[in-house]
Amino acid sequence: MKNIAVIGTGYVGLVTGVALSEIGHSVICVDIDEQKVASMREGISPIYEPGLSELMKKNYEAGRLSFTTSHEMAFAGADAIYIAVGTPQKEDGTADLRFIESVARNIAEYLADYAVVVTKSTVPVGTNDYIKQYIEKHTDVPFDVVSNPEFLREGSAVHDTFNGDRIVIGSSTGLAASILKEINKPFGIPIFKTDIRSSEMIKYASNAFLATKISFVNEIAALCEKLGANVDDVAQGMGQDKRIGEKFLNAGIGYGGSCFPKDTSALVQIAGNVEHEFTLLKAVIEVNYKQQRLLIDKAREHFDSLRGKTIAMLGTAFKPNTDDMREAASTILARELVLAGANVVAYDPVAMEPARKLFPEAVDFVDSVESALDGADAAFLVTEWDEFKELTPAQYVSFLKEPVLFDGRNCYDLEKMKAAGIEYYSVGRPVVKVEKELV
Repeated sequence: MKNIAVIGTGYVGLVTGVALSEIGHSVICVDIDEQKVASMREGISPIYEPGLSELMKKNYEAGRLSFTTSHEMAFAGADAIYIAVGTPQKEDGTADLRFIESVARNIAEYLADYAVVVTKSTVPVGTNDYIKQYIEKHTDVPFDVVSNPEFLREGSAVHDTFNGDRIVIGSSTGLAASILKEINKPFGIPIFKTDIRSSEMIKYASNAFLATKISFVNEIAALCEKLGANVDDVAQGMGQDKRIGEKFLNAGIGYGGSCFPKDTSALVQIAGNVEHEFTLLKAVIEVNYKQQRLLIDKAREHFDSLRGKTIAMLGTAFKPNTDDMREAASTILARELVLAGANVVAYDPVAMEPARKLFPEAVDFVDSVESALDGADAAFLVTEWDEFKELTPAQYVSFLKEPVLFDGRNCYDLEKMKAAGIEYYSVGRPVVKVEKELV
């Protein structure tokens, strides 16, 4: 087993560190936030991810996992140093590499013996070469740099770590590749070895392709609405073709989170840097931008004016089983509703606190789905939490002033909505209209 340092304890870093300790390695996670480190030592995870807290506590208590703010301490005796800091999107769409550069400085300063520097962060093609050149200029200690991108889905990251499709290792030396292969062997996942730049590109290309599938099916959904087809049936029929596959063909209000929006924009910029016009990916981004506002358009068509209407927002996180609010459609919908004069009442099982920081002050947060729905003029289903999918049509009828539901995730059966007398708008499916009796 190896001694491993993981720099950064965000979504990627903490999951990586915990998983490596679970398969038997001695892992020390580094973060510059002293309060965050102190909390992790007490078994408190800084992120919500199913199964993560339990594994973190287990391996910390077993002595295989520790936390520190000291790079010098973490690097002492390390066989591998994982870079897992954020690469947020800048205003021009490019990746912000300030944190990567900071880690490279720390490695150059405190590296004492040979180690493999493993880039887990998503970085533009050529960044690993830059990291290597920077460290070489500031230290005589031998090292190698390896690209080892992550392919985790938020909300199921722990499961994905132990049940992945492949582990990609990009290396220019056989020694470094063999060390990484040995580190990852206990996962029992197929390993794909390639050069460093191809490894970097695999990450961007994979996310861009999945984002493309989402935007494609959402465009098909728009056509289905105009042509009287049902996108659920269309997607199912498409997905049965093994060349296409059924995953990422769920019509809805677009993608969000820490990866797809950032990585698609970054890849467009990477292409632009070498004078390549990535027309397809630009269209994917534009479709998603439009899709995130879809429920507003449907609500305006139904009500004519949203001024004075109370809208129950069910879900704020960009997807279920996470508290991540990055690029969540809910932030756009909340802002547009408030600007339109609507009263917004929001509820999410786990993402309420991060939502408060991003939503307009006028939004009212409540502690239950029933409180959100009670007396509202309509409901927006934004995040497909199980708690919401398990709501019965009768509950909507009971709590809403008038049973009107705008479902951004196609959670419910059309016939059941119709039978319950709910005016039901979903994505790419026929609208369920309720004929009102004339008095």
